[in-house]
Amino acid sequence: MFSLYRIAFLSLVRKEINRFMRIWVQTLVPPVITTSLYFIIFGNFIGGRIGEMGGFSFMQFIVPGLIMQAVITNAYSNVSSSFFGQKFQKNIEELLVAPVPTAIIMGGFLVGGMTRGLLAGLFVTIISLFFVPINVSSWLVVFVTVLMTSLVFSLAGLLNGLFAKSFDDVSIIPTFVLTPLTYLGGVFYSISLLPPVWQFISRFNPIVYMISGFRYGFLGVGDMPLWMSMTILAFFVIILFTICYRLIEKGRGLRS
Repeated sequence: MFSLYRIAFLSLVRKEINRFMRIWVQTLVPPVITTSLYFIIFGNFIGGRIGEMGGFSFMQFIVPGLIMQAVITNAYSNVSSSFFGQKFQKNIEELLVAPVPTAIIMGGFLVGGMTRGLLAGLFVTIISLFFVPINVSSWLVVFVTVLMTSLVFSLAGLLNGLFAKSFDDVSIIPTFVLTPLTYLGGVFYSISLLPPVWQFISRFNPIVYMISGFRYGFLGVGDMPLWMSMTILAFFVIILFTICYRLIEKGRGLRS
């Protein structure tokens, strides 16, 4: 039985990876182009006037945020679009009637989303090396933070795919929720520079903790304590996995 589950899991993962790799120009190239523009505009033109931030040059400071931004958006969009596409084409019904546990089905979609997010983050990291040297303070913190963040937003994309009833529902969350939260999560600035009221409001943005933890792994400094960032990540992983698992078990949004 374990062998059958392994084959099912690997088949789902292979399908998800092949799905975005077939159109890599549309899935992996845009983050690289966008990040290059950020470095040229914010790094070279504006960064020189801003000076240092947190004891580092502005370009060094924004690198972790830009990498995390690519990971978040790509992990989320891959799972949400893929899962809804399976629903729209009625292919998801084949998985529901197959003797495959819910955790295996979820794992296939999640690993696909995490793979795309991590690849996008890797390409952005490579591009950043052409603009600024990168010194890593703790590889362990970097790996754990980026893996957990990609998992969190893959789960969030799965949740979006479960509730989505049209392609507009898939795109509306990234446009009106995910993008603003990411830009307000400290990608281009330190939360400590904000007025006290906005610092307090920023603490309710979970992406602040993710970017802070990732930046700590690179630079050794962060807006939030590292233990708090890890706790927030673990909390969202557990909560989102539990919600998605129960919804799929009940067939919520899957069975008409």
